[in-house]
Amino acid sequence: MPEYDTAAEEESPVKILIAGGFGVGKTTLVEAVSEIEPLRTEERLTAAGVGVDDLDGIESKTVTTVAMDFGRITLPDAGVVLYLFGTPGQERFWFMWDDLLRGALGAIVLVDTRRLDRSFAAVDFFENRGLPFIIGANCFHGEQPYTAEQIGAALHLRDPDTPILMLDARSHDDIRGALLALLDVLIAKARASAAV
Repeated sequence: MPEYDTAAEEESPVKILIAGGFGVGKTTLVEAVSEIEPLRTEERLTAAGVGVDDLDGIESKTVTTVAMDFGRITLPDAGVVLYLFGTPGQERFWFMWDDLLRGALGAIVLVDTRRLDRSFAAVDFFENRGLPFIIGANCFHGEQPYTAEQIGAALHLRDPDTPILMLDARSHDDIRGALLALLDVLIAKARASAAV
């Protein structure tokens, strides 16, 4: 009789979106935390994107996600397997976000405070659809010149209690902490709904 790994069957599957504007670090985040080889749908930036893709502040970017990123991380202490779906950041691919949203329980909206204006669409998307989310302020070069309060005020969040975490999208520990913070938000919302 073959032996099967039953540990994966004990954890509950949870779909999480990793969203944000173009070039904020979504692919990097999924790659850094995934316990499996992540699926990437990246293509090289070409002349076709000139005048369409705003590379201001990210001039060295050479590839972009054209569909989604996919990764998985098991959090045995939380009893869940998180399936991470990274959204494409370019406006011309935003039509896919509603499809990716189906079945998702929450999201991390990754922001780059050097180009915060590119984050408003992602925040609006989740606020308008009622999907719980947290903000992950990507600390490029290990620096973040703004406080969580300043970032929240600049984003004009409808819910002032939306968690805003400083993280490095390359750091497994930072991302794991953000995912656990998102799970705390989901659990609190589920308890509040059950109490009504």
